[in-house]
Amino acid sequence: MEKDPLEILKEKGAELFNNIAAGKKLAYSDGALSAKHKLLIAMALDVVLGSANGVKFLAAQAMKAGASKDEILDALNVVYFASGVVSVYTAAQGLVDIL
Repeated sequence: MEKDPLEILKEKGAELFNNIAAGKKLAYSDGALSAKHKLLIAMALDVVLGSANGVKFLAAQAMKAGASKDEILDALNVVYFASGVVSVYTAAQGLVDIL
């Protein structure tokens, strides 16, 4: 699995890292939506934003939280409908080693 790209801040910017980690914990903790579904939403947002590395990292995290490959692909159906085919190319780049 990919290393969290923010890990460098743990040493170099501990206060910022801790703030981000607290926000991440709040955002991705089970609530009205499960952590798995929140990670799939975040992955879909990274698809739209054009971040293939983010797609890869979040897809792996979603699978760790229990998402199946079919659920990842189903999330991509929503992305495709909402934002078009260009986003699917970003997703494909990010999911090369995941699917």
